[in-house]
Amino acid sequence: MKISFENPDKVNGLMTISVEEEDYKENVEKKLKEYRKKANIPGFRPGMVPMGLIKRQFGATVKMDVINNLLGENLQKYIVDNNIQMLGKPMGNEEQEPVDIEKGLPPYEFKFDIAVAPELNVALTADDQIEYFDIEVDDQLVDNQVNMYASRAGHYNDKVETFDATKNDLLSGDLRELDSEGNSLEGGIVVDSASIMPQYFKGDEQKTLFENAKVGDIITFNPSKAYTGNDAEVASLLKIDKANVAEHAGDFSYQITKISRYENAEINKELFDSAFGKDANIETEEQFREKIKKELSVQLEQNSDFAFLKSVRTYCEQKAGEVVFPEAILKRIMLDNNKDKGEDYVENNFEQSIKELEWHLIREKLAQANGVKVEEADIKAAARDYARMQFAQYGMSNVPDDTLDSYAAEMLKKYETVEAMSERVIDKKLTDALKSVVKLDRKSISLDDFNKKMEA
Repeated sequence: MKISFENPDKVNGLMTISVEEEDYKENVEKKLKEYRKKANIPGFRPGMVPMGLIKRQFGATVKMDVINNLLGENLQKYIVDNNIQMLGKPMGNEEQEPVDIEKGLPPYEFKFDIAVAPELNVALTADDQIEYFDIEVDDQLVDNQVNMYASRAGHYNDKVETFDATKNDLLSGDLRELDSEGNSLEGGIVVDSASIMPQYFKGDEQKTLFENAKVGDIITFNPSKAYTGNDAEVASLLKIDKANVAEHAGDFSYQITKISRYENAEINKELFDSAFGKDANIETEEQFREKIKKELSVQLEQNSDFAFLKSVRTYCEQKAGEVVFPEAILKRIMLDNNKDKGEDYVENNFEQSIKELEWHLIREKLAQANGVKVEEADIKAAARDYARMQFAQYGMSNVPDDTLDSYAAEMLKKYETVEAMSERVIDKKLTDALKSVVKLDRKSISLDDFNKKMEA
């Protein structure tokens, strides 16, 4: 077998593979013998079918299969042995004449177009200066977090006497449909213990009816006007089908039986233990706030690191200058990978695809230069951290280790999750490495200003 590779412009490669009879003959004979043992042809006992008949029926197919396997194995081996940075997959050369395996005589010549990664000069050193934002953890951020913990650990007080919309009070009462004269409608709708929050009514006129209302008060209001344009809300309140809302557009009486007000938990030892666990040994509000500040610093550093890596990308793309890609081959590969979407899809998405490919190559080069590798333990740790973050979103800060491990293991059963966690690991390790390599142009910034920069 002869293999040659032409790469005159460094990105468009042409690989030619010439297959001689001696390259495939032995394997073809071996496979035909296997076919003979298994062939079930009328008139012949198993294993006794004449080899000539086997060759006539299966010879061309077996020969093609063997040659295809040879092509795949040797093409890949050549690429690895010669350190060719191939993008995507090999594509059959469009100008190659059809190869007739059945009637043609060897050697058989096959040509493949290879997309080769362009050379990128993006090495980073201490001479490179990149912007890094230090997000300030101010008192307002800590206050917000304290309130969040207190709110999550709060409870409803059902002994409130006077309704106050500004405190998001919840009313519970008995609802009765009225006739045109304001009396209970015979056979009308009756809903016991109906819950409403007048502050969310759309009609101001209906909201004011409940101002300073007390337990025991009977208030006449109109649900259809209170929830103008939202038949689903009216249907839910009246316990009827949405299609029947128009039939009950009149007034209802509402006798308040209970006013509930959500109250935050007190800032005390019980809240401290609820938020961070007893092992944290937090005894005072000052210690509680300091713990929150440290946690916020860690969380905000992740935001800073994310912004830093974005800056690294922009900086390296500028440093690399104009990068030439083998666009024709890459478009063919993209089209082959998206056959159901067609050429319009390729044309509309190709430019963005090239931008992402360039960053992928830059990141790969930076990772290699800085010894960044992804180990199985890294992926498991990333999944565990992700699980911890998921629980934290629901106010669960003290999830046991075995629960986190179990949750992470379940997540990693999916290939997509493994890929996502691998990406997270690479980004984290690369960021940490580059922060110690380049010169950081540190700038203090508030969280609000930081968020505005990220949105710009």
